[in-house]
Amino acid sequence: MVGETLERVRSGINGMDEMMQGGFAFPSTVLVAGSAGTGKTTFALQFLARGVKDGEQGIFFTTLSEPTQWMLRFVTHFSFLDKDTFGKQIRYVDLGPTLRKDRDPDKLLKFIDDNIAEYMPQRIVIDPISVIGNMIKGDYRMFLYDLANHLKNWRAVSILTGEVLPQEPYPVEISYIVDTVVLLSLGLTSEGTRRKYLEILKMRGTQHTTGQHLMDVSRDGITVTVGLK
Repeated sequence: MVGETLERVRSGINGMDEMMQGGFAFPSTVLVAGSAGTGKTTFALQFLARGVKDGEQGIFFTTLSEPTQWMLRFVTHFSFLDKDTFGKQIRYVDLGPTLRKDRDPDKLLKFIDDNIAEYMPQRIVIDPISVIGNMIKGDYRMFLYDLANHLKNWRAVSILTGEVLPQEPYPVEISYIVDTVVLLSLGLTSEGTRRKYLEILKMRGTQHTTGQHLMDVSRDGITVTVGLK
Protein backbone atom coordinates (compact mmCIF):
# COMPACT_ATOMS: atom_id res chain seq x y z
CA MET A 1 0.00 0.00 0.00
CA VAL A 2 1.17 3.54 -0.74
CA GLY A 3 2.92 5.16 2.22
CA GLU A 4 3.11 1.95 4.30
CA THR A 5 6.88 2.19 4.79
CA LEU A 6 6.93 5.88 5.73
CA GLU A 7 7.76 6.77 9.32
CA ARG A 8 4.99 8.93 10.77
CA VAL A 9 4.40 11.27 13.70
CA ARG A 10 1.04 12.06 15.22
CA SER A 11 -0.42 15.41 14.27
CA GLY A 12 -1.98 16.19 17.62
CA ILE A 13 -5.17 17.27 15.82
CA ASN A 14 -8.13 15.27 17.14
CA GLY A 15 -9.53 13.05 14.37
CA MET A 16 -6.91 13.98 11.77
CA ASP A 17 -4.44 11.09 12.02
CA GLU A 18 -7.15 8.70 10.83
CA MET A 19 -7.34 10.78 7.65
CA MET A 20 -3.67 10.24 6.73
CA GLN A 21 -2.57 6.70 7.59
CA GLY A 22 -1.61 7.53 11.16
CA GLY A 23 0.10 10.93 10.95
CA PHE A 24 2.45 13.20 9.04
CA ALA A 25 5.31 11.56 7.16
CA PHE A 26 8.65 12.03 8.92
CA PRO A 27 10.50 14.05 7.74
CA SER A 28 8.23 16.27 5.64
CA THR A 29 7.05 19.83 5.11
CA VAL A 30 3.41 20.81 5.60
CA LEU A 31 1.59 23.95 4.46
CA VAL A 32 -1.42 24.89 6.60
CA ALA A 33 -3.26 27.60 4.68
CA GLY A 34 -6.31 29.67 5.48
CA SER A 35 -7.72 33.14 5.91
CA ALA A 36 -7.79 35.03 9.22
CA GLY A 37 -9.60 33.21 12.01
CA THR A 38 -9.52 29.71 10.52
CA GLY A 39 -7.23 28.28 13.22
CA LYS A 40 -3.76 28.13 11.67
CA THR A 41 -1.80 29.14 14.78
CA THR A 42 -3.94 26.90 16.99
CA PHE A 43 -3.21 24.02 14.60
CA ALA A 44 0.54 24.72 14.81
CA LEU A 45 0.56 24.94 18.62
CA GLN A 46 -1.49 21.75 18.97
CA PHE A 47 1.02 20.02 16.70
CA LEU A 48 3.92 21.18 18.91
CA ALA A 49 2.08 20.21 22.11
CA ARG A 50 1.61 16.67 20.77
CA GLY A 51 5.35 16.51 20.28
CA VAL A 52 5.94 17.44 23.92
CA LYS A 53 3.70 14.53 24.98
CA ASP A 54 5.73 12.22 22.75
CA GLY A 55 9.03 13.41 24.24
CA GLU A 56 9.99 15.55 21.24
CA GLN A 57 11.48 19.02 21.01
CA GLY A 58 9.71 21.77 19.09
CA ILE A 59 10.59 25.21 17.79
CA PHE A 60 8.14 27.98 16.87
CA PHE A 61 9.51 30.61 14.48
CA THR A 62 7.33 33.69 14.27
CA THR A 63 7.86 36.08 11.36
CA LEU A 64 5.90 39.21 12.25
CA SER A 65 3.94 38.57 15.39
CA GLU A 66 3.59 39.48 19.04
CA PRO A 67 6.15 38.51 21.73
CA THR A 68 5.78 35.14 23.46
CA GLN A 69 4.06 36.51 26.54
CA TRP A 70 1.36 38.21 24.46
CA MET A 71 0.67 35.11 22.38
CA LEU A 72 0.48 32.96 25.52
CA ARG A 73 -2.17 35.27 26.99
CA PHE A 74 -4.56 34.24 24.22
CA VAL A 75 -3.80 30.50 24.09
CA THR A 76 -3.37 29.39 27.70
CA HIS A 77 -7.09 28.56 27.94
CA PHE A 78 -6.43 25.56 25.71
CA SER A 79 -6.18 22.37 27.77
CA PHE A 80 -3.54 20.87 25.45
CA LEU A 81 -1.01 23.65 25.99
CA ASP A 82 1.22 23.97 29.04
CA LYS A 83 2.82 27.42 29.01
CA ASP A 84 5.69 26.10 31.14
CA THR A 85 6.89 24.09 28.13
CA PHE A 86 7.75 27.31 26.28
CA GLY A 87 11.45 28.02 26.55
CA LYS A 88 12.06 24.35 27.37
CA GLN A 89 10.47 21.68 25.15
CA ILE A 90 9.09 24.37 22.83
CA ARG A 91 11.41 27.21 21.82
CA TYR A 92 9.97 30.49 20.53
CA VAL A 93 12.18 32.37 18.05
CA ASP A 94 11.36 35.74 16.46
CA LEU A 95 12.50 36.08 12.83
CA GLY A 96 11.33 39.71 12.70
CA PRO A 97 14.64 41.42 13.59
CA THR A 98 16.54 39.37 11.00
CA LEU A 99 13.92 40.10 8.34
CA ARG A 100 13.98 43.83 9.07
CA LYS A 101 17.77 44.11 9.22
CA ASP A 102 18.87 43.51 5.62
CA ARG A 103 16.32 41.15 4.03
CA ASP A 104 19.02 38.78 2.83
CA PRO A 105 17.50 35.30 2.20
CA ASP A 106 20.84 33.54 2.79
CA LYS A 107 21.23 35.19 6.19
CA LEU A 108 17.66 34.30 7.08
CA LEU A 109 18.27 30.65 6.16
CA LYS A 110 21.46 30.64 8.23
CA PHE A 111 19.62 32.13 11.22
CA ILE A 112 16.95 29.43 10.97
CA ASP A 113 19.58 26.70 10.58
CA ASP A 114 21.59 27.98 13.54
CA ASN A 115 18.56 27.89 15.83
CA ILE A 116 17.55 24.42 14.67
CA ALA A 117 21.12 23.19 15.20
CA GLU A 118 21.08 24.56 18.74
CA TYR A 119 17.78 22.95 19.78
CA MET A 120 17.59 19.93 17.39
CA PRO A 121 13.77 19.84 17.28
CA GLN A 122 11.70 17.08 15.70
CA ARG A 123 8.85 19.52 15.10
CA ILE A 124 9.23 22.96 13.53
CA VAL A 125 6.69 25.73 12.90
CA ILE A 126 7.10 28.92 10.86
CA ASP A 127 4.08 31.17 11.41
CA PRO A 128 3.28 32.70 8.99
CA ILE A 129 5.59 31.96 6.05
CA SER A 130 3.55 34.00 3.56
CA VAL A 131 4.74 37.44 4.75
CA ILE A 132 8.39 36.64 3.99
CA GLY A 133 7.88 37.01 0.23
CA ASN A 134 7.27 40.74 0.60
CA MET A 135 10.29 41.27 2.83
CA ILE A 136 13.28 39.39 1.40
CA LYS A 137 15.40 40.32 -1.58
CA GLY A 138 15.74 38.07 -4.60
CA ASP A 139 13.75 35.08 -5.80
CA TYR A 140 11.11 34.13 -3.22
CA ARG A 141 10.33 30.78 -4.82
CA MET A 142 14.01 29.79 -4.77
CA PHE A 143 14.14 30.78 -1.10
CA LEU A 144 11.14 28.52 -0.39
CA TYR A 145 12.77 25.64 -2.27
CA ASP A 146 16.00 26.06 -0.28
CA LEU A 147 14.07 26.40 2.98
CA ALA A 148 12.08 23.20 2.38
CA ASN A 149 15.27 21.25 1.66
CA HIS A 150 17.00 22.67 4.73
CA LEU A 151 14.05 21.73 6.95
CA LYS A 152 13.86 18.15 5.70
CA ASN A 153 17.62 17.71 6.04
CA TRP A 154 17.19 18.40 9.76
CA ARG A 155 14.96 15.32 10.11
CA ALA A 156 11.83 17.05 11.30
CA VAL A 157 8.21 17.62 10.41
CA SER A 158 7.82 21.30 9.63
CA ILE A 159 4.55 23.22 9.48
CA LEU A 160 4.49 26.46 7.50
CA THR A 161 1.33 28.51 7.94
CA GLY A 162 0.13 30.62 5.03
CA GLU A 163 -2.26 33.58 5.18
CA VAL A 164 -4.65 33.92 2.24
CA LEU A 165 -7.48 36.21 1.25
CA PRO A 166 -10.96 34.69 1.67
CA GLN A 167 -11.28 33.96 -2.06
CA GLU A 168 -7.81 32.36 -2.31
CA PRO A 169 -7.47 28.68 -1.32
CA TYR A 170 -3.69 28.64 -0.68
CA PRO A 171 -0.40 30.46 -1.44
CA VAL A 172 0.54 29.04 -4.84
CA GLU A 173 4.32 29.53 -4.56
CA ILE A 174 4.57 27.36 -1.45
CA SER A 175 2.11 24.66 -2.45
CA TYR A 176 4.38 23.19 -5.15
CA ILE A 177 7.31 22.82 -2.78
CA VAL A 178 5.80 21.26 0.35
CA ASP A 179 4.87 17.58 0.77
CA THR A 180 1.45 18.23 2.28
CA VAL A 181 -1.17 20.95 1.88
CA VAL A 182 -3.89 21.35 4.52
CA LEU A 183 -6.63 23.90 3.88
CA LEU A 184 -8.57 25.55 6.71
CA SER A 185 -11.65 27.48 5.67
CA LEU A 186 -14.84 29.15 6.82
CA GLY A 187 -18.26 28.46 5.33
CA LEU A 188 -21.92 29.15 5.91
CA THR A 189 -24.28 26.30 6.73
CA SER A 190 -27.82 26.08 5.36
CA GLU A 191 -28.97 27.62 8.67
CA GLY A 192 -26.74 30.64 8.08
CA THR A 193 -24.18 29.90 10.81
CA ARG A 194 -20.47 30.11 10.08
CA ARG A 195 -18.47 26.89 10.52
CA LYS A 196 -14.83 25.89 10.11
CA TYR A 197 -13.62 23.16 7.76
CA LEU A 198 -10.42 21.19 7.17
CA GLU A 199 -9.32 19.57 3.92
CA ILE A 200 -6.17 17.64 3.07
CA LEU A 201 -5.57 18.80 -0.48
CA LYS A 202 -2.26 17.05 -1.07
CA MET A 203 -0.11 14.53 0.80
CA ARG A 204 2.77 12.80 -0.92
CA GLY A 205 3.11 9.05 -0.31
CA THR A 206 -0.18 8.82 1.56
CA GLN A 207 -3.68 7.59 0.77
CA HIS A 208 -5.41 10.40 2.60
CA THR A 209 -9.07 11.22 3.11
CA THR A 210 -10.26 13.83 0.63
CA GLY A 211 -12.89 16.55 0.74
CA GLN A 212 -13.87 19.16 3.33
CA HIS A 213 -14.68 17.98 6.85
CA LEU A 214 -16.20 19.83 9.76
CA MET A 215 -13.67 21.29 12.18
CA ASP A 216 -14.50 22.57 15.66
CA VAL A 217 -12.24 24.58 17.97
CA SER A 218 -12.87 24.20 21.69
CA ARG A 219 -10.87 24.29 24.92
CA ASP A 220 -9.43 20.92 23.87
CA GLY A 221 -8.20 22.39 20.59
CA ILE A 222 -9.10 21.46 17.03
CA THR A 223 -11.27 18.41 16.38
CA VAL A 224 -12.03 17.16 12.88
CA THR A 225 -15.15 15.06 12.31
CA VAL A 226 -14.65 12.97 9.18
CA GLY A 227 -17.81 12.70 7.11
CA LEU A 228 -19.50 15.82 8.50
CA LYS A 229 -19.53 18.76 6.09
